[in-house]
Amino acid sequence: MTFVSSRSMRLITVGATVALTAGMVAGTAAVAQDESPAASDMALDGTGVDIEYIVKEAINPFWQWQMDAAKAEAEKLGASLQTCWGVEDPDPEGQTTCIENAISRGANTIIIAPANAGVTPAIDQARAAGLMTIAVDTKTEPPDAVDMTFATDNFQAGLLIGEWAKAKLGDAAADAKVAFINIDPSQPVVGVQRNQGFMQGFGMEVGDINQWGDAGETDPRIVGQEVGQGNQEGGLAAMELLLQANPDINVLYTINEPTAAGAMQALEAAGKTADDVLVVSVDGGCAGVTDLQNGIIDATSMQFPSRMAELSVDWAVRNAMTGELPSPQDSPYYVEGNDIYNTGVELITNDPQEGVPSEDSTWGLENCWGSA
Repeated sequence: MTFVSSRSMRLITVGATVALTAGMVAGTAAVAQDESPAASDMALDGTGVDIEYIVKEAINPFWQWQMDAAKAEAEKLGASLQTCWGVEDPDPEGQTTCIENAISRGANTIIIAPANAGVTPAIDQARAAGLMTIAVDTKTEPPDAVDMTFATDNFQAGLLIGEWAKAKLGDAAADAKVAFINIDPSQPVVGVQRNQGFMQGFGMEVGDINQWGDAGETDPRIVGQEVGQGNQEGGLAAMELLLQANPDINVLYTINEPTAAGAMQALEAAGKTADDVLVVSVDGGCAGVTDLQNGIIDATSMQFPSRMAELSVDWAVRNAMTGELPSPQDSPYYVEGNDIYNTGVELITNDPQEGVPSEDSTWGLENCWGSA
């Protein structure tokens, strides 16, 4: 059976990491934000609401953080919530098992960070069985496979770090040697949008932002693209390959901060310093902001998994009570034409650049990943 549920033993390493990151923000203020419509205009009562909260895997602290926030929100509202995840990213088979188990036990809501299109048939099965379905963090394929989606605007996240890197280099951006460490291409929605958002922000040609390889591929500044699976070990291996192909890399884009941490290990082993390579990333986790504060990362786009979790649970309860759904335009971070409920993104750097709005690492540590 390719899944682990909240009723099974958690990995010790995950618990240790989450305890560290949670401890770093204990007692800090929640992210300043407008109240969600669900929280602001009616009292929510989750009695009788049974939610299955499914994430991609439980190694990355991002997912544990999000599940913890969802549990806390469900408890506050009186709803029942169980968590489930795949054993790796992506694991559509494991997530399918999670959905099937939720249907069998009589849950009335599925909240899922979909692995890829492989889990869509199970989501269709849940909807056919009458369950409300919500996506978090990642759009389903197709996007309308669920009733609603709460997620970061990943193109905007990439765009911000691209704009920052271009502004930081100034005239030298025209001759930069840029490398990319992406996530697995089987996860096109998040990975491709961050990748191509960075390209556009850096001044490269961009075509279809939802299509791998349809941006910047002929730009002579791109000296390599590798896949790092979104983790530290993958970042290390990918960076070693990139350096073998071109040891003069001076700009590095990484899909997330664990990838950046691994890449920096390879750069240091190759005798590179923080002054040699500009490193930009996405996530804004507490550990990642600490890496930024320590000079390992130069800029990162912070997303808010707690906000995704809380909003999705709120709306699961509200929908059970009233049948209502939010629209993308309800979000205080709405971007015209975007079909998700945008949960916001902030650029974090200690080296602000004119024309690129940002916050520093002090703000980042006070607000990392939201209000959980």
